[in-house]
Amino acid sequence: MEIVKDLKINENTSVKELVAQFDEMGGFTSKMFYDGVNIYKKMLNEKDCVKFLSFPACICATGVRGIIKDMVKNRKVDVIITTCGMVDHDLARLWGNYYQGRFDVDDKELHKKGINRLGNVFVPNDDYGIILEKKLLPIIEKICKDKKDWSTRDLLWAIGEAISQEKNAEDSIIYWSWKNKVPIFIPGPTDGSFGAQIWMFYQNNRDFRFNLLKDEQDLSDIIYEAKKTGALMLGGGISKHHVIWWNQFREGLDYAIQITTAPEWDGSLSGAQTREAISWGKIKEEAKHITIPGEVTILLPLLYAASL
Repeated sequence: MEIVKDLKINENTSVKELVAQFDEMGGFTSKMFYDGVNIYKKMLNEKDCVKFLSFPACICATGVRGIIKDMVKNRKVDVIITTCGMVDHDLARLWGNYYQGRFDVDDKELHKKGINRLGNVFVPNDDYGIILEKKLLPIIEKICKDKKDWSTRDLLWAIGEAISQEKNAEDSIIYWSWKNKVPIFIPGPTDGSFGAQIWMFYQNNRDFRFNLLKDEQDLSDIIYEAKKTGALMLGGGISKHHVIWWNQFREGLDYAIQITTAPEWDGSLSGAQTREAISWGKIKEEAKHITIPGEVTILLPLLYAASL
């Protein structure tokens, strides 16, 4: 057995040095985090490994958006699966601002002031729904004028190209997905303001179609052509499930790292451990995998910094 060693930190200790010490400190989540970092680094360094990233929209309302943007920009990810709200937050923050708030606030007062609360992030109506209707709807009308059949991947790439002249375009996940041709798939594309803009466009363009089966075909091609696959899954929900669902058709992921705050005892997908996915054939029996309990806005920046 290895002995437990104390952490040693001073003003010169780097993130990498700190995380390296987690290996020997014994407990509790720190050791799991260290193991997760090692699996993540092996996945990044694995030749011919297709790297999936799944996450919920909410984290893009925080500064973690910058980490995800850098992952796409620096080609640390090959495929993204996420939710409709990611488009909302990415574009709303391109054209407006979100603000630091608090959890313990009078929500009735916020409502009267036209401020939406996302945890402890304040989202003014003017910088969310209103600005998206003002800026995004004209983009949709322009790029969908002649072509009315779109997969979510292709439509988001077209939007990424359309916003490329914005002064802060390089802050956008969608911009870099277009620039580096990293596909973003959204299995539930109508569940948010982005979907609402599409619905508004549909009122006068009844021949418009979301071709979700085109997305599924593109995912199928990626899966069946991949020699190996790995996934970093932030949270759970439809994003996580779509990653592991498709990977069962190639006998499971070779690498899997999940970060979640959800418990497994309620049977939810978000709380399901990576080991549970082995029983479904969604992660290989011999895969390198781990579930790290914790909150993404703390752990993802540390994970990314430790992997550089």
